[in-house]
Amino acid sequence: MSTVKDDLRYAESHEWVKLEGDIATVGISDYAQHALGDIVYVDMPEVGDEVEAGEVFGAVESVKAASDLISPVSGTVEAVNENLEDAPESINADAYENWIMKVKVSDPAQIEALLDAAAYAKLCENE
Repeated sequence: MSTVKDDLRYAESHEWVKLEGDIATVGISDYAQHALGDIVYVDMPEVGDEVEAGEVFGAVESVKAASDLISPVSGTVEAVNENLEDAPESINADAYENWIMKVKVSDPAQIEALLDAAAYAKLCENE
């Protein structure tokens, strides 16, 4: 069974969000990394890029599939996890420690529209 953290919000496309002030840290869920298998590449946006909720901001490639990353929030990319350039497989080791990007959120209310841990766990059970 995949780990679902109670202090995060989740998109139906399996990205997680942690909001601290107006900065949202975004990654993929434990469920998503299990489904993908061994991750070999993460395509990330550039610092300064604008991302839109519901739009593609990058991709994750594994030995068995490639999957688009869908931004759960809108805003400006403040940071990307450069460690993933050399060690994309670190997401497999801990999907919640190894975030993908940090976004200065333009509309914090978007967080409320995301799934809480219980709703996300139920979504995963049904897939």
